Amino acid sequence: MKEFFKVMTLDAVLEFRDRFKIKTVEQVSLDQSHKRILAKPLVSDRDLPDFSRATMDGYAVRASSTFGASSGSPAWLTIVGSVAMGEKPTFDVGPGEAARIATGGMLPQGADSVVMIEITETVDKHTVEVYKSVAPGQFVIERGEDFEQGKTILMAGQEIRPQEAGLMAAFGVDSVTVYAKPRVGIISTGDEVVPVSEEPPPGHIRDINSYTLGGLVEGAGGIPRTYGIVKDNEKELYNRCEKALLENDMLLISGGSSVGVRDFTTAVLAALPDSEILVHGIAISPGKPTLLARVGEKAVWGLPGHVVSAMIVFDVVVKPFVHAIAGRKPFCGDRFTIPAVLTRNVPSGQGREDYVRVKLIEKDHDILAEPVLGKSGTINSMVLADGLIRIPMNTEGLEKGCRVKVRLM
Repeated sequence: MKEFFKVMTLDAVLEFRDRFKIKTVEQVSLDQSHKRILAKPLVSDRDLPDFSRATMDGYAVRASSTFGASSGSPAWLTIVGSVAMGEKPTFDVGPGEAARIATGGMLPQGADSVVMIEITETVDKHTVEVYKSVAPGQFVIERGEDFEQGKTILMAGQEIRPQEAGLMAAFGVDSVTVYAKPRVGIISTGDEVVPVSEEPPPGHIRDINSYTLGGLVEGAGGIPRTYGIVKDNEKELYNRCEKALLENDMLLISGGSSVGVRDFTTAVLAALPDSEILVHGIAISPGKPTLLARVGEKAVWGLPGHVVSAMIVFDVVVKPFVHAIAGRKPFCGDRFTIPAVLTRNVPSGQGREDYVRVKLIEKDHDILAEPVLGKSGTINSMVLADGLIRIPMNTEGLEKGCRVKVRLM
């Protein structure tokens, strides 16, 4: 077992993600695939579109037939037919010729562009004037321009958003192989914690963490399963952990990870079969006394009992592990940050990364990040906050007016 409370850097902790296996896969219908994670890459079995089509109402033409056309000297083109929606043209368009076409219509052979109807005037049923030249490919989506046959169009590990679902629909995919959602057990600990339905006696608090952590697990793509409150009893906690680990892919225990005579989390996890304490202490604030253990092939977290610390630790540390066993491909952290200007000085301690809650304010065409002050046991500061800013390790703090990146929550 590692030395108790020997802190590790956040980067070192995140390296443990590879210790835990990705979930199994399952097949779901396309209409049930929203926000699921693809388990297999998708390769195009055809060009998309598989025909060249118009993006404007107008006339399909050869661009060379319009060169030099102007309002004073229009190009006169012979109308050789019309293309109905969903119809394959049975005629060609040659030099000096045009065909009526609607948006989405299939270009006839010989045509390479579309003239918008707004820059034309019909002379008679056989002739149209064009008042502006067009370039080859103008107002046309070429065959295979969206995706070419044989190309990988979606990678394993991608989240299926509405646009990915639309892409699969375009290729006729009506069911998809995805990773099963990881099940995450949640246990709250402490003699002072009571269910939300009870009136807390003096010195007691309601169970907040089961609900905040449950929502965070769901938002990270997991399935939260709560196992109630465990008092400060080592045997009871062991039994509850044993049950939760049998039924889940990861376990979160809030409270019981800090120094204290009644904190049994470390001892319980060390006593479980095939267990290993990987981390007990991370160089971040809030959340220094966070614990990570491996029990079999599953990660078990001992999170701080204070609601703010538990939520921030989940967002910064635990969520990447949920993403890993959910099969989600790694992403750049900057993807979910926005730039802002800090509204006040923020101090920081040496030897740790600080995560500061901020509220975003739009002012004078800029985004301001206003620190939300509050202790780790006050959930009000999380309700008011829109995101977090990170103060790097061994930095004395950030000054008012500096540019920061806000990690949205």
